[in-house]
Amino acid sequence: MSYPYQIKSLEQYHEVYKQSIENPEKFWGEIASHFLWRKPFDNVLDWNFSAPHIEWFKGGQLNITENCLDRWAETQPDTPAIIWESNDINEPHRSISYKELLVKVNQFCHVLKNNGAKKGDRICLYMPMVPELAIAVLACARIGAIHSVVFGGFSAQSIADRINDAQCTLVITADGGYRGAKEIPLKSVIDDALVQCTSVQKVIVLTRTQTPVSMIKGRDCWWEDEINNVENAGNPFVEAEVMEAEDPLFILYTSGSTGKPKGVVHTCAGYMIYTNYTFINVFQYQPGDIHFCTADIGWITGHSYIIYGPLSAGATTLMFEGIPTWPDAGRFWDIIDKFKVNILYTAPTAIRSLMSFGTDVIKRKDLRSLKVLGSVGEPINEEAWHWFHEHIGKGKCPIVDTWWQTETGGILISNLAGITPQKPSYATLPLPGVQPLLVDENGVPILGGDASLQDLPSETVSGNLCIRHPWPGILRTTYGDHERCRLTYFSTYPNLYFTGDGCLRDKEGNYRITGRVDDVLNVSGHRIGTAEVENAINMHTGVVESAVVGYPHDIKGQGIYAFIIFNGVLDDDKLIAQDINQTVSRVIGAIAKPDKIQIVSGLPKTRSGKIMRRILRKIAEGDTDNLGDISTLLDPAVVEEIKTGRI
Repeated sequence: MSYPYQIKSLEQYHEVYKQSIENPEKFWGEIASHFLWRKPFDNVLDWNFSAPHIEWFKGGQLNITENCLDRWAETQPDTPAIIWESNDINEPHRSISYKELLVKVNQFCHVLKNNGAKKGDRICLYMPMVPELAIAVLACARIGAIHSVVFGGFSAQSIADRINDAQCTLVITADGGYRGAKEIPLKSVIDDALVQCTSVQKVIVLTRTQTPVSMIKGRDCWWEDEINNVENAGNPFVEAEVMEAEDPLFILYTSGSTGKPKGVVHTCAGYMIYTNYTFINVFQYQPGDIHFCTADIGWITGHSYIIYGPLSAGATTLMFEGIPTWPDAGRFWDIIDKFKVNILYTAPTAIRSLMSFGTDVIKRKDLRSLKVLGSVGEPINEEAWHWFHEHIGKGKCPIVDTWWQTETGGILISNLAGITPQKPSYATLPLPGVQPLLVDENGVPILGGDASLQDLPSETVSGNLCIRHPWPGILRTTYGDHERCRLTYFSTYPNLYFTGDGCLRDKEGNYRITGRVDDVLNVSGHRIGTAEVENAINMHTGVVESAVVGYPHDIKGQGIYAFIIFNGVLDDDKLIAQDINQTVSRVIGAIAKPDKIQIVSGLPKTRSGKIMRRILRKIAEGDTDNLGDISTLLDPAVVEEIKTGRI
C-alpha cells in the first residue's frame, strides 16, 4: 500500500504547495478521488467567508466508516486497527484488527438502532479511553447520527449544557473510568447532569470499573446486555448510511470568549479528506508503523489523530487509557518499548512534566523504534523541544510542531517529518491548501504575511494570524447558532478566517504562534474561556466580582490567575480559595480550576466600568514595572494594592 499524495521531498512540497494555491479546487478534487464515494461530487468548492458559507464536494455521497473500516477489512483484514493499553500495567493490552473492528462497530450500530437512534440524531458520549469509545464514535458515524464526545473530566453542569445545546436523545457512558490512581464516577456524573436534560431518552452504560451505579428502568441499559441481544439475533451486517458530503459528522464543544461553549460542527467528506491528508503527510506515515497519539478522544486531537486520520489511512493507532506519570514517570517510554511505537504525538505539557523527573527513567527503555515525534496543543518552548529531541528522539527523530485548532479539523501549519525543515518553537510552513495571512489590528496585510505571494521580508514580522481561503477541514458552523460562528471567526477581518492567535513570520517564511489575542487561555493545550471561568467563580456565594487572566506556567504553558472581590469573612484565604476551586470544578471541571486566587478589594477599571485585564495580566506575569498609564483608571490606588498582594 502506498499513498499517491504523500509528499516525499522538499522540492515536491514547494511544487505541490504552489499548485494547491494556484488551483485549490483541482488540487483537492484529485486527492478526493482516492476515497470511496457512493456518488461522485458535482463540484469541489462553493464558498463565501462573509456569510460564512462553505461547501466542499457538494453532491457527493459517502460514509466515512466505509473509508475507515470496510475497505481495510477487505484488503488487510488482519492488520491491527487499534492497539489499546490499559491504565493498569497488569491488565492485558488489546489488539483489534480491521476485520474485528468492523464487526464490533456493526454490533454497536444495532445497539444504537435498537435504542431508537437514527440518522441526524445527536448522541453524547462521556466515556473513558477504552476501545469501546472509538467503536461507539464509528457506530454513530455509520448510522448517520451526529456524535458529541465530552471529555471525561468535565462536570455535570458542563455536560448538561452540551446535551441541552445539541438536544441529544441518547447518552453513551460507563460506570466509571480510570485515570492514574483516580477512579472517575462517570455514570454518577451523567445522572447528575440528566436532571436538567429532558431530551435524553436512553443511556447505554459500559462496564469498566465495577462501580455500583443507579440504573433507571426504561432509560438505562448495560452495553454488554445490548451486545448479547444483538449476537443472539444473528448480528447481521449493517449497511452504512449514505451521507451527503456536507452532512454533519460531529459536534465538538470548545470554550469561547463568552461563558457559553461553542458547538463546532464538522462535516463528513471534507473533514475525512483533510485529516487523512494531514496525517499521512505531516507524520510521513508508512504502512506498518505504530502511531501513538497520547490525546484523549474527548478533544479534537483524539478525533482527528487517534480515530479518523489513522483509520482512514489503514494505519495502526494506539490508544492509552492512563496518564504519563502513573504508576511512574516512565509509562510513555514503557509503551513505546512494549509496542515498538514509531510515531509519538503528545503535548508540550506532558513533555515539560516528564522533563521534571529527569532522564534516569528513560535510560532503561528501548526507544529505538521511534521515527517521528510530534507536539500538539500549544507552541512548544525551546527547552522542551531540545529535551524531547535529545532524550526521546536521540537526536535522530524529526519533531513536527503542529499548529491547528478544534475549528480547523486538522493541522494547518507544521513541518513535514524529515521532509521540510524544522525550527525549534516554530510551527514552520503551511500545509498545501492552507493560505496564512498576517494582518495588523486594522486588517491591513503585513509584508511577508501572504503565503501565496511568498513576498518574504528581510526580517521577522508579527501580526494577527488569519487564513484567506477555506480548506476541507474548516468548521461549517456553530451548532444552532450560525451567527455566533460568523461573529467569532469571520467578522473581525472581512473575507478572512481569524484564528484568534498572534503570530511571527521569519524571513524564511516560518510561522511561530505567539498565543491567543482574545480572552481564551491555553491551559495544558486545552482552550478555556476566561468568561467561562469567571462565570463559574461568580457562582460562589461570597464572590462579588472576578477577573481571570493567564500567566506563564512551567508545566501547563499557561496557568489561570483569578483576582476576586470577596464579600464575607476573610479569616482564611486558603480555605476560601479551596471553596472557590471546588465551585469551578463543579460547574466546569477540575481542568478549569485557577492555579492562583488573589483576594482584592477592587479591580482596575476605566470610568466606564471596563476591567483593564491588560494590567492584571502584567501583574500576574510579574511584570509590575511596565503597567503603562494608570492615571485614567477609576481608582488607580487599587493597582498598588493588587501589586503588593500578588501571589
